[in-house]
Amino acid sequence: MTDLTSHPWFFCGIGGSGMLPLALILRGQGAQVSGSDRSRDQGRTPEKFAWLEGLGFALHPQDGSGIVSPSQTLVASAAVEDTVPEVVRANELGCPRLTRAELLAALFNASETRIGIGGTSGKSTVTGMTGWIMDQAGRDPTIMNGAVMKNYASPEAPFASARVGGGTVFVSEVDESDGSIALYRPSVAVLLNVSLDHKSLEELRDLFGDFLARADVAAINLDDAETAALAPRAKGLVSFGIDHPEAMIGVVPGSMIEGPTSLSATIEDRRDSTHHALALQVPGRHNLANALAALAASSAAAVPLSTAVQALGSFAGLSRRFDIVGTSSSDITVIDDFGHNPDKVTATLRTLKVHPGRVIAFFQPHGYGPLRQMGAELAETFARELGSEDLTMLCDPVYFGGTVDRSQGSERIMGLIKAAGGKAEYVPSRDDCASRIIEITRPGDRVVIMGARDDTLSLFAKDLLAKLS
Repeated sequence: MTDLTSHPWFFCGIGGSGMLPLALILRGQGAQVSGSDRSRDQGRTPEKFAWLEGLGFALHPQDGSGIVSPSQTLVASAAVEDTVPEVVRANELGCPRLTRAELLAALFNASETRIGIGGTSGKSTVTGMTGWIMDQAGRDPTIMNGAVMKNYASPEAPFASARVGGGTVFVSEVDESDGSIALYRPSVAVLLNVSLDHKSLEELRDLFGDFLARADVAAINLDDAETAALAPRAKGLVSFGIDHPEAMIGVVPGSMIEGPTSLSATIEDRRDSTHHALALQVPGRHNLANALAALAASSAAAVPLSTAVQALGSFAGLSRRFDIVGTSSSDITVIDDFGHNPDKVTATLRTLKVHPGRVIAFFQPHGYGPLRQMGAELAETFARELGSEDLTMLCDPVYFGGTVDRSQGSERIMGLIKAAGGKAEYVPSRDDCASRIIEITRPGDRVVIMGARDDTLSLFAKDLLAKLS
């Protein structure tokens, strides 16, 4: 790692979900790291930036003043414009520049055992589960996640989206949306599912197929037809699936029991005909699929299945992934969730609908662009998954400035939900949505706060619970 830690680094957008864990890992390995963030300048999530400063990160306004030497490497998202002051200053000084994905791939590829988690949805949870198994198995892993892992979060480390280990294992989610999955050289490649999100299916098949082909062993979900079709690209294979009879790691039919906040099932290792009792602290059939993926990944990395199943019993979940904030004195439960695309929203709503009680789904779209791209599918999802008693409530999309076309917003989605037979309301301001939710909730309701790209949604969920109490 000496080449990566021997010179200073500067992160533009250091508080972002993809940037923060990388900054933590680099600093944990001994590098000097500083950064800036527009959110800090705008006064958003001050507690996050105070925590980073407490850890010894030097933070600067996003005005270029933090770039002082050509020896600094600038880390900036590929989407950051050349007019951003840090980029202007780095270009003037001749500083090298890496994207988030290029830096992550460099750290990942330098490790001995490289477990890459790919797929359209479930990556963060499977990364957290696999990392926790490796930790509990004594492998002392480094874990790079896009979400805060509750097993590592504490008052001293409230934003623990990374774990810096001293072992030879590096566990990371890898992203296909920008094509950067091509940079990774995994020893174990995990493929969860393949569905339309950012690229065409043809492109996705190539990207994911090449990802599997580069690995020594691939862990592949046979329940997903697109993923199963790519299995021939793998050199070595550990297959998994809830329903597929040929999956090497599967579930004994009829053994799954879903609770409101938990799930249990009997895992069957069809390679040696052994059975293992799995008890998860996270709910939902999708989390059973995630657990199977983590078990397959760990098995591919030489962890005994019995050890891995036992470790998952103490996996606490991720922040903002069906994260139960609490239940009010009037028996209204508030859940904080990252659901923002049709697959993730479907998984969350289905988990809620397994159990009785009305659902009020508050949804803050994560941008005007994504809403144009997947708005019709999202509307269809809310209308299909929620019943006649339930309600979808939308506020305006996240907007942090810039030139994006804002002509089509949440009002259109409300109309599409209603046209598909669902119940929906559009209230432009998020604060007014909170007032409206307080007005209409009744005992036994579950209120789920959904959306991405906005850390303040968690505070909104906590404030809502406090007001309901």
